[in-house]
This record gives sequence, structure tokens and C-alpha cells, in this order.
Amino acid sequence: PVQILSYLGGVVKVEETDLKPRVGFLYPVLTHNISVLINATREQDSGQYMCSVNVVDDTIMLDRNIGFINLTVLVPPAAPACRLQGSAVVGANVTLICSSEKGKPSPMYQWQREPPTQQVFFPPAQDRARGTLKLTNLSLEMSGVYVCRAENRAGSKNCSIVLEV
Repeated sequence: PVQILSYLGGVVKVEETDLKPRVGFLYPVLTHNISVLINATREQDSGQYMCSVNVVDDTIMLDRNIGFINLTVLVPPAAPACRLQGSAVVGANVTLICSSEKGKPSPMYQWQREPPTQQVFFPPAQDRARGTLKLTNLSLEMSGVYVCRAENRAGSKNCSIVLEV
């Protein structure tokens, strides 16, 4: 473990870590609420944090003076990239592929066709985890704008591709 913050002898000390300019006690320590605030969280701030409270001359609480909390910093998906795999000719099969470089948890993907011929897709044609949409036996009527939405609990981003059969 790496110490990031301490209060000893009436003095708050912030250690030299990448958290130094972003961390501190949320309330004055004398209120006995030693909640910690991390500003401008980053994905690398994720991890297990430990709080240790040591009271001078307190021999009763020796085993119960440590608390742990796991922090997971959520990251919204980066703008996804949409691409076409295969040849968009009548009667052929193609796969639309959508992928996002970032996102925590990993994004889920949802394809839909835009108006005037709006359409929503479901498995097995669409694989939400992989971001793929399989279109089979292409016809001229399947031409249009297809939009992929990459989404997780932290946010969402879209990309689109024009299919010309």
C-alpha cells in the first residue's frame, strides 16, 4: 500500500503521489468525519483504498481500526468507429462493425437504421457485445444510414455508416 493522506499531531499531510493535487479530507478532521475527496478522477485511480485510524492509548480497537473500499472509476465510451465488411451488392451478405477504443465497463452496442425506413435490430443479426450487425441477402431497399450507439453506465457515443447496395 502507498500512503496518500494522513493526519498526525494536528497536521494534514498529502504525500507525493499523482493524487497530491486532487485529494484531501472532505471535512475538517476535528469533526471526526474523515471522508476523503478525490477531484478530477481518472481511470487509473481505480483500486482498493484503505483507511487506518490509530488513537493514542487505545488498546481496545486494535483489530477494528482499518476499513477498505474498492473504487471503480467509470469511463464513458470513446467515439466508436463504424465500418463495413464485405461487398454491398444485391444478394450478398455484409457485416457492419462498430468498436470503441475506451469504456469502463466495456460498452454494449446497438445498431439501428435511420428514417425514412427506421429499423431496430435484435439477435442473432445483432451482437451487442461485439458491435456487429449481419445483413444477409442484400436488396436495394436495404440501402440507408445505419447508426451504432456505444453505451455503458457512464455515457454513450454514436457513429454512422451509409450502406449503398
